[in-house]
Amino acid sequence: MKKPKKIAIVIVAGLFVYLSLYTWNLRTGHLDALSSHTGLDIASLVIRPGQWVLEKATDFWERYIHLVGLKQQNDDLARENARLVRKNMILAAEARSAERLERLLGFTPPDHWEFSGARVVAHRMGPTGSLATLAVDRGGASGVSADMPVVSLDGVVGRVLRAGAVASTVLLLTDANSRIAIIGEHNRTPGMLAGQGYGEPLTVHFMNLNAVIDPGELLLTSGLSGIFPKGLPVARVVRVRRSDISLFLTVEAEPLVDVAGLEEVLLLHQAPEAPDGPEAAQTKEPGPKPAHAPGTTAREEAAGVPEH
Repeated sequence: MKKPKKIAIVIVAGLFVYLSLYTWNLRTGHLDALSSHTGLDIASLVIRPGQWVLEKATDFWERYIHLVGLKQQNDDLARENARLVRKNMILAAEARSAERLERLLGFTPPDHWEFSGARVVAHRMGPTGSLATLAVDRGGASGVSADMPVVSLDGVVGRVLRAGAVASTVLLLTDANSRIAIIGEHNRTPGMLAGQGYGEPLTVHFMNLNAVIDPGELLLTSGLSGIFPKGLPVARVVRVRRSDISLFLTVEAEPLVDVAGLEEVLLLHQAPEAPDGPEAAQTKEPGPKPAHAPGTTAREEAAGVPEH
């Protein structure tokens, strides 16, 4: 019972204070003047924190939207940059390939020989390979046959070992089964160049002990083997040793071609000979027939019967 009575007393006291202040303000107007001077300040104290929160929230949202768009733009630029890098790499590779092919087209084959280009598609070299070979993308369908010489702009690469329908295997000059008849460029000393495996120096066999050969001399194909045309550069002499127990010099040479870096090669083949004999005779315009020899018939003259 005491608690409701206290509440009622507080309410009555509050109403009394309110009415007193209201009556006093009607007579004097002090409260109205005070509120007119301080009301805006008090309102601003309440509104400013709300405005600050609103500004921060708006700024955060705008930054978030901006960052999302910026990330999307950055992703797009990254993809475009990657595409341009790939395209630039492809164009650079195509430019280098075009330069190599242009140089290959400027190759001058030996007399009575022609050449065709081929692209290297595989290598088989090193200690795990039974033969040091490479594969090219030309075969019997393109006129490739076994033992065709294979060269590059720097020198001899090897010869065709096997010719398939659309691809061929090339035996490299560095293989231990390779043999090429050579001759010195300056001293014209003949010999037989043999491979010893990829990464090993080439050796020259059957070069007489009193033969003249100098380190640094270029070795050319001699044309005696019937496979390679004469005069193609093959290797360069790096070491010459003479022995008291051998009738031949010990000559080591290095190949002129880095076979591991080859991408295109040239296949040499003999040019077809100009028609001669009956075929050529058919192309000539027929002239007036000679008169028959006295005492012979046309049939006897054609058969080569001598005149009696």
